[in-house]
Amino acid sequence: MDVMYADPGAYNIRHDWRERTKVLEPQFNESQARRYGITKADVDEFLAMSFSGKTIGVYRDGTTLMPIVARLPEEERVDIRNIEGMKIWSPALSEYIPLQQVTLGYEMRWEDPLIVRKNRKRMLTVMADPDLLGEETAATLQQRLQPQIEAIPLPPGYFLEWGGEYESSGDAKASLFKTMPLGYLFMFLITVFLFNSVKESLIVWLTVPLAVIGVTTGLLALNTPFGFMALLGFLSLSGMLLKNGIVLLDQIEIEMHSGKDPYLAVVDASLSRVRPVCMAAVTTILGMIPLLPDIFFRPMAVTIMFGLGFATVLTLIVVPVLYRLFHHVKVPQ
Repeated sequence: MDVMYADPGAYNIRHDWRERTKVLEPQFNESQARRYGITKADVDEFLAMSFSGKTIGVYRDGTTLMPIVARLPEEERVDIRNIEGMKIWSPALSEYIPLQQVTLGYEMRWEDPLIVRKNRKRMLTVMADPDLLGEETAATLQQRLQPQIEAIPLPPGYFLEWGGEYESSGDAKASLFKTMPLGYLFMFLITVFLFNSVKESLIVWLTVPLAVIGVTTGLLALNTPFGFMALLGFLSLSGMLLKNGIVLLDQIEIEMHSGKDPYLAVVDASLSRVRPVCMAAVTTILGMIPLLPDIFFRPMAVTIMFGLGFATVLTLIVVPVLYRLFHHVKVPQ
């Protein structure tokens, strides 16, 4: 917690361990209790029923169910000295005997009132929040604190895990990556059926990695983390880039079928599609601007805006070049 307190961007630092409480624990006399046919479980159940209570039935009042709890009256539960006069049933003697006959005394000790576990292992959760009124997100705060916290030496048997938004984002990404390959496979098959050719499909799909240039530039320039929302933005971006490539390739095919020379068809199609492709990209980019002030949607907006802007310009250059290379289009003399 000292690492978090030293960071000016960490607020509301806390943990889930509660203050330890005093507990009066009877010392069980096993040899004496065996003579009376009493076990330690009998003593535990007797004390639990006397002070905490035990549900022995349910009372129904119309549609309301209320439990019937058997325990000592309140005036006998508030004073710990009443334990000395309590009696427990002895199966061997078939009568009640003083509880003191099966105990050696009482020990006062401290114990944790609540033990938190995860995957059946005890855990201590230390939490902190970013400034809710600032521009910093939980992801950026976690990235800044992670190297310092992971450098803390841990005793044998202890280990460190990151939870909160970091864990939720990781689970969401893992779930997304399970189905993403199948989705991309269907998208690739659709482009193959659309052009009835693998070459054209490869040309279109080779434009998708160009978005990485713009995405990286935008995230670094605006100091935005690449989280789950940025990943969703990149997946959406791949569909937009495929659309631009399909529009450009379709126009090349139209020019080719009109009887033009292959080289001129590629050039004319590229020039004629500059305005539609660029205008479609500009309208999408302008639509993302209102999301920039929002901390949650900012990574997705930055990813789409910069990725689409860079990739659109590069698509208008790369697609004609790849088409000429794949189809061996020669420059006319």
